[in-house]
Amino acid sequence: MGKPARHLRSLAALMGVALALTTTACGGATDASTMADTVDISGSISGQTINYWSMWKDGEPQQKVIAAAIADFEKETGAKVSVQWQGRSNSEKLVPALNTNNVPDLVDGTLAKLAPVIGETGQASPLTSVYSYKVDDTSISEVIPQKFTSNGAFKGEDGQPWMVPYSVSSDGIWFDAAKHPELKDKPPATWDEFINVLDKLKASGTAPIAADGDIAGYNATWFVTSLLRLKGAGSFKALVEDKSGDAWDAPEVLEAARKVENLVKGGYLNSGYNASKFPAQQQLWANGDAALMLNGSWTPTETGSYAVPGFEYSSFQFPAMSDKPASARVDFIGFAVPAKSKNQVPAQRLAAFMLNSKYQNALGTEAKVLPVRPDAPVAAAVESVKAAIDAAPATHLQNDGVTFPGYMEKVFFPKDDELFLGKSTADEFVGKMKAAQIQYWKDNG
Repeated sequence: MGKPARHLRSLAALMGVALALTTTACGGATDASTMADTVDISGSISGQTINYWSMWKDGEPQQKVIAAAIADFEKETGAKVSVQWQGRSNSEKLVPALNTNNVPDLVDGTLAKLAPVIGETGQASPLTSVYSYKVDDTSISEVIPQKFTSNGAFKGEDGQPWMVPYSVSSDGIWFDAAKHPELKDKPPATWDEFINVLDKLKASGTAPIAADGDIAGYNATWFVTSLLRLKGAGSFKALVEDKSGDAWDAPEVLEAARKVENLVKGGYLNSGYNASKFPAQQQLWANGDAALMLNGSWTPTETGSYAVPGFEYSSFQFPAMSDKPASARVDFIGFAVPAKSKNQVPAQRLAAFMLNSKYQNALGTEAKVLPVRPDAPVAAAVESVKAAIDAAPATHLQNDGVTFPGYMEKVFFPKDDELFLGKSTADEFVGKMKAAQIQYWKDNG
């Protein structure tokens, strides 16, 4: 994904900034005059031009796949695509552009970045026509798994979808299957089994878990996912939404914090993790100096250049802690069309075009990322993650979909870091978070 970890680490800060800019910049949030209607995208688009701002940079694997798709699209439809390979700053540049008449016709990005900029502000076109459009003789609404769309993550206040995803990312607890075939044959399914694995690794002289403690978003995954395993998908977001703060008194919340505390006090985290600088810990993991690492589906690509020869990437899902369905984390990358776009029809057609199996397959096998289509093949290094997503009964977003401005980076991350780095106990963490959340909602309505 082109240093995706750095991209994802900065999401929380960018989301808060983007939302603030969108609602306070000249012109404010969109009004009725900028709203777009659903359009018929089935007709000829020959001779029309699309101005596309891409999140990818020239030369990245995803860029190469999309560029090939654009060439085919132009040849097949007669339309022209003027593309700017802007990189991850494209959504930031979109903020001021939305308050002018000089907007792109098509943008792409992560759901977490596009939602506060365009999806949640009413400045995106409804893409209902894209979902009913057919690729490979199948409507896109059928191509994209229902469990990806059933939670309404892509829908605006009008109930219509504003985003069309073309790839996803996820996470897992990664290991070298060549060195630890037993974990591939029988991965720990419960927390107790997981701790048993950690004890065995520790006893053998192998550092059980590598973690770059300076990456708050990575640290937070341990508590957030623990809570989701105890209470189910949506429980962390519900916890955050409680303005009274009383939800922090729930026994499952303290239990989730104690799971993290157990990892710290049990000595399961590699020595020096609490003073490391990214990517030191994931480098030593890839070198075989630690057995496990909780990280994203981009891990094989990001660490492949320095992994020991013969490293066989595999992963297992965060272990179960209750009888609640174990959801898989699925974050989305996809297209949105600004309501002010002057070329709605061809822009929406191009968004649909990327869901053809040819390009979905290329994303999986050439770009080595996870396509949104479940029937698309993927590289061997991420097969374990794809299998987990396919098998999961439900999905959850990064940070369980919490995007309240400033909450994660100013309220949650600092206190969660204290817990994960061994600077506070589970009880202290819960108490601090309750007080901080009450104050956050007093300050933010």
